[in-house]
Formats: sequence, structure tokens, C-alpha cells
Amino acid sequence: MKIKPIKTEKDYNQALERLEVIFDAKKGTKEGDELEILGILIDNYENEFFPINLPDPIEAIKFRMEQLDYSQNDLATVIGLKSRASEILNKKRKLSLEMIRNLHDKLKIPTEVLIQSY
Repeated sequence: MKIKPIKTEKDYNQALERLEVIFDAKKGTKEGDELEILGILIDNYENEFFPINLPDPIEAIKFRMEQLDYSQNDLATVIGLKSRASEILNKKRKLSLEMIRNLHDKLKIPTEVLIQSY
């Protein structure tokens, strides 16, 4: 395949089809190089035309709590009081900078997710 910028949906679909054909190419080969370049071009196109928004901060906290099998009491140990955890989860209180830092450090939730307004 002749590598060129992906400008249209047709270009995108052709690039995806070619990617499927060479998906198992070995690194350092001609097809391996083509695979790497196509991956970059496809990623750039998808980021521009199919952006994925960051999740809601509270939904991200709830999701992470579920993953870690955390209760509201467990969250309270991260952000302060049990009542404060309840207020946060019910969106009745905003996250403070200290809470954001603790959630990032202890639950590994990205700060760019936590600092969004909700």
C-alpha cells in the first residue's frame, strides 16, 4: 500500500483494511514499518474525528471504587469523613485540591479527570 495522509472516511477504511492484512508483521521489516506508520496515521485520524471525552469525575470515582471493591467507608479514609464521601458521591460537595491529590495518589485516578467541573 502506498502510505498517504488519512483525509477522508474512505482513506480511513482503506487504512484499517490494510492494517488488518499486515497486523502480525515483524518489527524491523518493510511491512512492520508500514504497520507502525499506519497505526500512527489511524490514531491521529481517530483522535481528530472520533474524540473520546474524559469521564465525569464522580463516575470515575465510583467506577474505580467498584474495581477495587471499595465501600463508602473505604472512600472516606481517602478523602476525609464518611459524610464528606457521601456528599461527594451524590454531587452535593465539590472535590477539594487535597481530595483530588489523595484520589490520584491512592486510587490512581488521573488528575485531568478529577479536575473537571461537574
